[in-house]
Amino acid sequence: MKAHKNARTMLTSVCFTLALAAVPLRAEFIETDICVFGGSSAGIVAAVQAKNLRKSVVLVEPGKYLGGLTTGGLGATDIGNKAAIGGLSREFYHRIAKHYAKDASWNIDRRADYFSRRLSSQASASNLDATDATMWTFEPKVARAVYEDWLKEASVRVLRQQRLRSVKMDGARIAEIAMENGNVFRAKMFIDCTYEGDLMAKAGVSYHVGRESNATYGETLNGICRETPKHQFTVSVDPYVKPGDASSGLLPFIQSGGGGTPGDGDKRVQAYNYRLCFTTNAENRAPVAPPPNYDPRKFELLGRYLDALVVSGKSPKLWQFWNPIWMPNQKTDINNNGGFSTDFIGANYDYTEADYATRDRIAREHEEYIRGFITYLATSPRVPETMRREMRQWGPCKDEFPETGGWPNQLYVREARRLISDYVMTEKNCRAQETITDSVGLAAYNMDSHNCQRIVKNGSAENEGDVQVPPMKPYPISYRSLVPRQRECENLFVPVCMASSHIAYGSIRMEPVFMILAESCTTAAVIAIDERIPVQKVNYAKLRARLLADKQVLDWTNAAPARATLP
Repeated sequence: MKAHKNARTMLTSVCFTLALAAVPLRAEFIETDICVFGGSSAGIVAAVQAKNLRKSVVLVEPGKYLGGLTTGGLGATDIGNKAAIGGLSREFYHRIAKHYAKDASWNIDRRADYFSRRLSSQASASNLDATDATMWTFEPKVARAVYEDWLKEASVRVLRQQRLRSVKMDGARIAEIAMENGNVFRAKMFIDCTYEGDLMAKAGVSYHVGRESNATYGETLNGICRETPKHQFTVSVDPYVKPGDASSGLLPFIQSGGGGTPGDGDKRVQAYNYRLCFTTNAENRAPVAPPPNYDPRKFELLGRYLDALVVSGKSPKLWQFWNPIWMPNQKTDINNNGGFSTDFIGANYDYTEADYATRDRIAREHEEYIRGFITYLATSPRVPETMRREMRQWGPCKDEFPETGGWPNQLYVREARRLISDYVMTEKNCRAQETITDSVGLAAYNMDSHNCQRIVKNGSAENEGDVQVPPMKPYPISYRSLVPRQRECENLFVPVCMASSHIAYGSIRMEPVFMILAESCTTAAVIAIDERIPVQKVNYAKLRARLLADKQVLDWTNAAPARATLP
């Protein structure tokens, strides 16, 4: 794991050059029917749908890159039941399948070998099913190319590096939004497709950050957990700098305090990480550079955990510390797994309400944490030699994320702000205890929260906050959960940071669902424009008819979509 001496300097220079190139010589005033703020997967679909419905649109991205997590390393689609995906969201995965139907797309793998490897790793067969002309796992660069082609076909104007400075309101309507670089965007309708809900917040709309109490919405899985059995330390690990001496202080990566009362709400946000597109293919593998000023002593908690596992006879294995999911061409989407992994627990509390510079710092700290974690597992003598040897076989793909030196360009912001509107989706919707009659799409994934804190409990380090409970069945999402209260804003949609409790959001917060909700929002925005009405007054029957015509799936009938062979 030899570091490239000038890698960070070179990357900083490249990013600075790109940043200068993106600053306009003269501020622009841009007026359109619809302004989409945030070039995530949702933002791209919203912009494409606006052009499909013959409205002028501009896609405004605060950063340099488009596609959010879908192009940023999350190549293993999370959804639950794929039959719940319709509309343009399904079209995206159809386009992915068309790409991989070409022999030329398999430059390292053979197609048959890839499917065989995926199945042998116990991956869900539904993730591999190309018989309905869709494919659910993909390389980041392929997703990026699909989105770029899509935007070009639709003639969508895209402006990057547009960091939001202010929002000008005219009564209960957004009149215009201004960027730090001086650009101003005026539109009839605005759609906030950021993972953070920045436009929503600056418009003065009500929102929540953190976990609500169970009592807030009559739930059982929200708030501070009494027990956290999964993604947990499986043996006792001493948390103190001087073992057994609480007065010596806590080791790094452990938060102080007792953790709170089970069932109560708090301001803690589930952990973030990066989804790593790594490979073991030597020809396409780059080394993992240690973070600046790497100090293995910071990972003493990990060392003690490994020591304790060895002493207990549990023989630690690398797969217990991260979760590689195979992508085409011998690439992976690597996610968090176990008690100590790529999730930087407790390091994101300030992210949501932070300015852009602070967010950049927090994202950099997450990258440095994960690089340190990998370096430790590859080099520390406290790691069993078999694990060290295996870790040294992994590295970033040389042909992915060229602008950021092979590192994913999108921090996995699993949760930030959440809208508070006239209807908030809750655990009751996931459990089919409460249903709605204004469906604009389905969700189907587990009620899934990653850990929110790492504390000391009974003299040992313990993670708190992980929840994994499946819904009863795919369930509908309410139109009312995508729009603010009318008195707060009449021309804003929020398909990503929509109105949901923390635990229900854990089920909804999947990239295909964000695309579904964004398409539905855009369709409603067009109706609101044409009829000159607030978004809260859109006639649902009219909206539903158009969504169904566009092949959105609004009700669960337990029927798989029609099969077709790949073109």
